[in-house]
Amino acid sequence: MAYLLALLSAGFYGAADFTGGIVTRRAAAIPVVLLSQACGLVLVALALPFLPAATPRTADLWWGAIAGLTGGIGVALLYYALAIGTMSVVAPTTAVAAVALPVLTSIALGERPRLLVMLGMLLGVAAIILVSRAPRSPSSEEPALSAANGRGGQGVRTGIGHALLAGIFVGLFLITLAQTRPEAGMWPLVTDRIASVGFFAIVAGVGRRSLRMPVRLATLAVLGGSLDMIANGLYLIAARIGPLSPVVTLASLYPASTVLLARAILGERLSAWQTACVVTALIAVLLIVRG
Repeated sequence: MAYLLALLSAGFYGAADFTGGIVTRRAAAIPVVLLSQACGLVLVALALPFLPAATPRTADLWWGAIAGLTGGIGVALLYYALAIGTMSVVAPTTAVAAVALPVLTSIALGERPRLLVMLGMLLGVAAIILVSRAPRSPSSEEPALSAANGRGGQGVRTGIGHALLAGIFVGLFLITLAQTRPEAGMWPLVTDRIASVGFFAIVAGVGRRSLRMPVRLATLAVLGGSLDMIANGLYLIAARIGPLSPVVTLASLYPASTVLLARAILGERLSAWQTACVVTALIAVLLIVRG
């Protein structure tokens, strides 16, 4: 069940990133993240009365708040990287960094996955890298990127730097949220969103950033925030009932759903690399579950 929930969270994370990436191509990252995080807060607050009673401790709420800060910063950096860089480079960079930190931390703390699980995790990381590799035309994409950023080739390099930072913060989010107890229910996600909304409200206020955006973009930002909150809930349950390292690996397969959405909505074709990724990801899932 934990692995199924982790895979479902990957699907929702990928859909949220796809939506956020589209919006931040047309609007600033801070207002988009603030709106999406606020939407997530409203969503989890409305859901709490319908969930089983929970008894969170102060430590659970603090872990949730720390997760909100790290996750919020990670999402903002990711959206910014998607806006200025190449998605086929940014997505796997962030995902690999995000999965490496929790896996290495859990192993350092004594978790010892079985051989099949370890092999599945390695294949999962390979799938993360392969899934976002798309054929690029040097004569078309790079000049367009350069012109859009006004920095020559600097845009791609900057995107990679922000993607690495985003992956580190997302990895910290995955670690901290997993520290909460099952008895805390979904309350850590409440303090998660309170912390992130408060942080980005302060950033927007200090920077005097306009929060206005077209209704269509605001609707997409709200949709992205809803998808992200659903993914967080699924991951939180999975991390509580299953071993952290394989759960994180499966949840970090989210670029696959981003690619599939690009195929379905934008009409992008799957490259040979991406097709190989689908097969690799399926094998990775089977190995982890069998292990």
